Amino acid sequence: MRRGLFLACTLALGVAALLPAARGRPAPEPAPAPDGWKLTWGDEFDGKGIDPAKWDFDTGNGFFNYDANQWIAGWGNEELQYYTREPENASVKDGVLRIRAVKESLHGCGYTSARLRSRKRDGSALFSQTYGRFEFRAKLPTGRGVWPALWMLPQDEKYGPWPASGEIDVMEARGQEPTKVLGTLHHGARWPANTHSGTEFVFPDGGTIADFHVYAVEWEPGEIKWLVDGKPYAAQTFWWSSSRADGGKGQKPKGEGDLNPWPAPFDQPFYLIMNVAVGGKFLGKPDKTTAFPAEMQVDYVRVYEKVGGYAKPKPRGEGKLPFVK
Repeated sequence: MRRGLFLACTLALGVAALLPAARGRPAPEPAPAPDGWKLTWGDEFDGKGIDPAKWDFDTGNGFFNYDANQWIAGWGNEELQYYTREPENASVKDGVLRIRAVKESLHGCGYTSARLRSRKRDGSALFSQTYGRFEFRAKLPTGRGVWPALWMLPQDEKYGPWPASGEIDVMEARGQEPTKVLGTLHHGARWPANTHSGTEFVFPDGGTIADFHVYAVEWEPGEIKWLVDGKPYAAQTFWWSSSRADGGKGQKPKGEGDLNPWPAPFDQPFYLIMNVAVGGKFLGKPDKTTAFPAEMQVDYVRVYEKVGGYAKPKPRGEGKLPFVK
């Protein structure tokens, strides 16, 4: 994908609904921005490598939970991969970002892969935004136990540790179910009083995640919509957030007074994440039929904001709060 200088293209960046989901190849020249939106940030991956001004890496096979004073292996999901920043796991070629899960041993793990994010490891922002249209054009690996994802986390944990401050999954897929993707919100109080809600999308007409598709969310105050190839398939207007905790563990709220003000936690800047995980509780382990390397290709990432700004938050939609019996 060759488009010349990124700055020369900003007024011509594309509409998900107008971009063809070409099978196995990058997109053609982009069409104008979606009606009612203007570009604020993006990466066309037209350079010779991953741009360090836009992306940093998570590395390893877990994280330290300071509240519990313990190491959480497998990223809390029993994942099997060790994330690196090596070119074998993450590189740019022919205008496409390639994230590869490889079957190899490293630091006690049987697989390596990569997880890119628009936030530095020291916590400072490379890019984050509150509200907008967040759009990825990607083709995904298939095979049992392969878990590609495009998602978002809060720049700062304003309401407390995950997921009291929220998580927006633009798209995640189980490699053994190549005709489906999921769009999900994680919210509630910190573990174990957390919750999530989401919707599954099934591709029509024999389509699969192995083809290029455009995955997007349109996030506005009090409402989040999910789209595939420019067509909405889900919307959520109900969620909740509580900072109530005891001994480092989240507690269910006892009443409205324990809730953070609506539309928390989805009222703060979020940053972007792209990764391919292997195994875990979400989808199970690979088996002998799973082909490695398993590669996700990302043609572009584009973020927009709404022309004219945003209306006041819509009221919380219908749903069951944890203290309502």
